[in-house]
Amino acid sequence: MSSRLFAISFDAHQPERLARFWSGVLGSERIDEWDDGVALQSGNDAGYLLGFRPSRTRKTAQNRLHFDLTSSSLDDQQQTVARALGLGAQHADVGQEPDAAHVVLADPEGNEFCVLEPGNAFLAGCGFIGALACDGSRAVGHFWSRALGWPLVWDQDEETAVQSPDGGTKITWGGPPLMPDPGKDLHLDLAPNGDQQAEVERLLSLGAKRLDSAPGGNGAVLLADPDGNEFRVLTRR
Repeated sequence: MSSRLFAISFDAHQPERLARFWSGVLGSERIDEWDDGVALQSGNDAGYLLGFRPSRTRKTAQNRLHFDLTSSSLDDQQQTVARALGLGAQHADVGQEPDAAHVVLADPEGNEFCVLEPGNAFLAGCGFIGALACDGSRAVGHFWSRALGWPLVWDQDEETAVQSPDGGTKITWGGPPLMPDPGKDLHLDLAPNGDQQAEVERLLSLGAKRLDSAPGGNGAVLLADPDGNEFRVLTRR
C-alpha cells in the first residue's frame, strides 16, 4: 500500500486570484473539477496538480515550503522574474546575500518562491518547477520517501531529497534548525492507491500524527508529518 502525490496545495485567501497568478507564471492549464478550490496542471513528470484551497489562516512567518523555479539562461531567468512581477509578485527578503544569483519573490499572498540562475546541476532535467524546497529534518525526508515510495536522491549532512521514479520535481529538506510553523503555507495532498483507512494507518505507523477533520471535508483525513507539517489523505482517486 502507498499513496501518490495528488497535489501540492496552497492555503489561499483568494483561490481564483492566486490560481491565475501561478497559471500565468507557469503557463499551466486549469482543471475544471476540484473538490474544494481551484486546481492547475503542473505540467511536470512527477504527475501532481497545483491546488488552491480557501483558507482564512494568517501567514505569520516565512513558509516552510516553497518552489524553486529553474532557468535555461540568464535571459530566461530575467523573463520569468519580469513575468511574475507583472502578474503581481514582489521581491522578498529571506536573508539571501545582496549579490545572490537566484531571485527571491513572493506571490500576491506572500508565498515565497525562488527563480534560480541557470546551471543548477542538482535540478537538471527536473522541469520548470525544479524543486519543492522544504525546511525540515532528515527524519522527515525519510518519512516522505517511505510515504510516497519515492527514492532518496540525496541524503548527506542532514539534508535529504526525494524524487518520483518518473522524474520531475524533487522534494528537498534542508535540515535543522526547523523554522516556526508559518500558519498559511503549502501542503501535500495524497491519493491512496487502495483503501483510505488502511493507508492512514500505514502513515501513522511511519510516524505521522492524526489531526482534526481536513478542511473542506470531502472525506479527506488530516495528518501531520514528523515535523508537524499538515497534509491530507484524500479518498481514493
